[in-house]
Amino acid sequence: MSISASFKDQEIFVTGGTGFVGKALIEKLLRSCPSLGKIYVLLRPKKGVAIEQRLADVFNSKLFDRLRREQPQTISKVVPIAGDCMKLGLGISETDLAKLTNVNVVYHSAASVRFDDPLAKAILMNTRGTHELVKLALQWKKLKAFIHVSTTYSNPTVIDVEERIYPPYADWRTTIKLAETYDEQTLDIFNLKYSSFQPNSYTFTKSLAEHVANDYRDRLPILIFRPSIVISTLEEPVPGWADNFNGPIGMLVACGVGILRSQNCDPYIVADFVPADVVARALVIAASNYLKKPPAKDQPIDVINCAVSNISPISMGQVIDIGKRYIRQNPFEKTLWLPGGSITMCPVLHFVRFITMHIMMAIVVDTLLRLSNEKPFLLKLQRRIFAAFQALRVFAVTEWHFSNDKMRALHNDVPKDELATFGFLQHANINYVDFFQNGIRGAKEFLMNESPESSSGARFRMKVFYVLDYLCRAIVYGFLLRLVYRFAVRVFMT
Repeated sequence: MSISASFKDQEIFVTGGTGFVGKALIEKLLRSCPSLGKIYVLLRPKKGVAIEQRLADVFNSKLFDRLRREQPQTISKVVPIAGDCMKLGLGISETDLAKLTNVNVVYHSAASVRFDDPLAKAILMNTRGTHELVKLALQWKKLKAFIHVSTTYSNPTVIDVEERIYPPYADWRTTIKLAETYDEQTLDIFNLKYSSFQPNSYTFTKSLAEHVANDYRDRLPILIFRPSIVISTLEEPVPGWADNFNGPIGMLVACGVGILRSQNCDPYIVADFVPADVVARALVIAASNYLKKPPAKDQPIDVINCAVSNISPISMGQVIDIGKRYIRQNPFEKTLWLPGGSITMCPVLHFVRFITMHIMMAIVVDTLLRLSNEKPFLLKLQRRIFAAFQALRVFAVTEWHFSNDKMRALHNDVPKDELATFGFLQHANINYVDFFQNGIRGAKEFLMNESPESSSGARFRMKVFYVLDYLCRAIVYGFLLRLVYRFAVRVFMT
């Protein structure tokens, strides 16, 4: 049976459908498995915006342009379900629960991906939310596959990560109880000690969520799917699509507009970046395998590391070099200074650069904005950037190695006539120059709302910034040399 045929008339429930992975997955399912039954998408109601409107906004995005051209009728198969993963029972009404009784496949990709979230919020969203969904899934008698989307970094103390469950950092039931009992401030006080000094609340609570899934492995056809750092699309539905500034694309955008001049990380570590369309294809294959053949009882839970660093390696230094070179050829329209910056392993040097190149520049820009009656923003943005990099620092100086035999096996499960549609190892040797060029074009189009190609005005401003940058460097270096000369004169004259 083909992968597409295995989804025929199947009903699918998706959490996190408005997130990066969720949107890529829904688009792939609708376009490549058009005979599926329905896709129910859990959507959190927002004040003044109906869930139907939120869903319409998703489908009006450029990600779905190809689907609207080729198979517009499939969009009607998507049904919004009002709910919230932070609430008990996911906040789903009895009426909507009745719609879900025939669900065959669950994709649980909802999660708070903010690394600096308060511990209580991360527990309720990432850990308790998983348990609440599992409890609902136990009632769905036609369920054939439950795909729990985790992360390869759910066990950050393990450097060589295998495709298996690791011992828990804490008991997930006790942890949920603590989050339901104590306030955020109290839990944050004990965060590091209770979480066994995990780098952030995200990895800790995602690890606990894996153990929720593992404890129900004999009662549900459940699988743990661990993508690494998900980045812009490689090929489909369009190269370079992204919907957030997370990961290397956000870093390149910050460098490209001139507000990121220094980063404290190891330029030689091999980072693990996996394109969003590769993740979507692997998710579809994993569920299809369970639709064709149920998992064996009394066996360890299946764990798949969706990671590619041992297939298509690239270092952080190479990413920065590619980005700087190409951004100067195709600059952003809203550039504040010459794209550039550098990486250093020395936290003291990085801090000095941050004060001089980030904070001082932000003060100057914000002052000019105030004088022109515009709202200042850069100093606040720089504080956010600093806090974000502090939360992510361990990932910038540590190299993990992920086993991915089961991920490779997913590709081998694809029928030959569907390799172009669902296979992914044919893209094993990624041309990262082309990939990040497309990623920057995508950032310009999908994130910055600019043309993928720079205007003549942007290119002219880049030439001006070249001159100003060299002039400023000459002034600074001249001033420093003058100080050194005067100091040397005083020393040797006395």
